[in-house]
Amino acid sequence: MEGEHYASGSWLVAAGNEDQFLARWRAFLEWTRDSVPGFRTARLIQDTDNPRHYISLAHWDSAEQRAAWKASPGFREKMGACRALCDDMSGSDYTEAVHIA
Repeated sequence: MEGEHYASGSWLVAAGNEDQFLARWRAFLEWTRDSVPGFRTARLIQDTDNPRHYISLAHWDSAEQRAAWKASPGFREKMGACRALCDDMSGSDYTEAVHIA
């Protein structure tokens, strides 16, 4: 597939776990940066109306490298450590449809 490739998550962090979640998410994506080829960048943004709600977006060179990340040793453990601090989490993979700069 052509275009840009992303993985995204919508995280609802359990009350009182926000600082620990931020630390775990940072460690997870720093591990990703240092361990998995094809990773470009990641962002975690916080909802201004609900500060326990975060959206993550990771940018990948290809859909295949993104899939390799999800199958890599350590992914399940590190993702699970973040999810354990949440009341709810959903994730999806995306390919860019339109870009406005």
